[in-house]
Amino acid sequence: MKTYCIVGTGGRSWMFTNALMGNFKEHGKLLAFCDVNQARMDYNNQKIQERFNHEPLPTYLHVDFDKMILEQKPDRVIVTSMDRTHHHYICRAMELGCDAITEKPMTIDAEKCQQIIDTKNKTGRNLTVCFNYRYAPRCTKVKEVLASGAIGEIISVHFEWLLDTSHGADYFRRWHRDKRNSGGLLVHKATHHFDLVNWWINSAPDTVFAMGDLRFYGRENAEKRGVKEFYNRVRGSEIAKKDPFALRVNENDKEMMGLYYDAEKCDGYFRDQSVFGDGISIEDTMSVMVKYKNKVTMTYSLNAFLPWEGFRIVFNGTKGRLEFNVVEREYLTSSDASDLVIPGMREIGDKKNLIPEIIFQPMWGKPQVIEYDQGEKSGHGGGDSRMLRDVLIGVEDDPLGHAAGYIDGANSILTGIAANQSIKTGLPVKVKDLVNLY
Repeated sequence: MKTYCIVGTGGRSWMFTNALMGNFKEHGKLLAFCDVNQARMDYNNQKIQERFNHEPLPTYLHVDFDKMILEQKPDRVIVTSMDRTHHHYICRAMELGCDAITEKPMTIDAEKCQQIIDTKNKTGRNLTVCFNYRYAPRCTKVKEVLASGAIGEIISVHFEWLLDTSHGADYFRRWHRDKRNSGGLLVHKATHHFDLVNWWINSAPDTVFAMGDLRFYGRENAEKRGVKEFYNRVRGSEIAKKDPFALRVNENDKEMMGLYYDAEKCDGYFRDQSVFGDGISIEDTMSVMVKYKNKVTMTYSLNAFLPWEGFRIVFNGTKGRLEFNVVEREYLTSSDASDLVIPGMREIGDKKNLIPEIIFQPMWGKPQVIEYDQGEKSGHGGGDSRMLRDVLIGVEDDPLGHAAGYIDGANSILTGIAANQSIKTGLPVKVKDLVNLY
């Protein structure tokens, strides 16, 4: 049985805590928590007492990370802290003799990425990067179809990702809004997307060109649209009551209160900042062109303020075209649930269904709807539970290469890091000039 410590006890960390206390307790033991915020760790201890009747785990502030490793002697360290700190905990864990497991993104810039690679090579420890989208049954099916050669040699990819006015807006309320913390959405969020493409087409980015800007969120944009009243955070603001983008938290919401509102006294972090405030340095509108090492080209767009959430990706090949459409959150046209509509989507086949998710269009012939087993329900389209099995039990049979290591983690973020550099300079970027991967 492997032993674990978790550093970073925000919302995402609970997936691992819940797994190690629940379905995977026979395969791993959680020893301790580490965080910048004592109140947040205390809340996590309260949760494991209530849900698993488990005694509180030892807690260590971030400055005592080394002390935790030396006292607890874990086999592995799970890193779910703020993105800009990932490299520090990954590298230090490996230097102290532990393997590391990190949430995406592996890190946020080329310098930190190189530090991780150098430490991995120096220590010989293992680093696992958690790309749960790979494990989603629908994404797995796309991989299978492409690997089968059904569309022939892949020539080009068009990928559109939409974030809505709930989830998309949330990145502009939190620490992610500062690019120094998250690397912007082209790193923090799009690392999922770029990893999927790398995996689907079995390649890595070569050249990247991008444009991006803050066009919707932020005070300046709101002022241009005629907004005259502003606030810094929702809690205690009368102005926020009139803002449909404001994050309103019921005091009976134990999770939000425990992780954030009751924890403010420890570090001054506000979870409910205005999306139309000052100090936002990430983009909300991004367009990227990528040429891959196998000569496939991709056009990619990400917008963070749209009426519905999901993505559309198409693969154009020498024998046909594969379309993949995913609706993650519907646009509601009225209070009647029967009026759920995704604007612009065409109907194929069964008129009762809006659109099949995976469609194969051969070069000569009729479109074919690709069916797949949706599997058990869990987060990220069913990917979380499948990924946890590989991470916490081990990889036994992986013909499609679901499990991701540090090279996959680097290749996913390097597209976004290169895109950030391109946005800044207005020039295309050669990925090989950013980091020495091997």
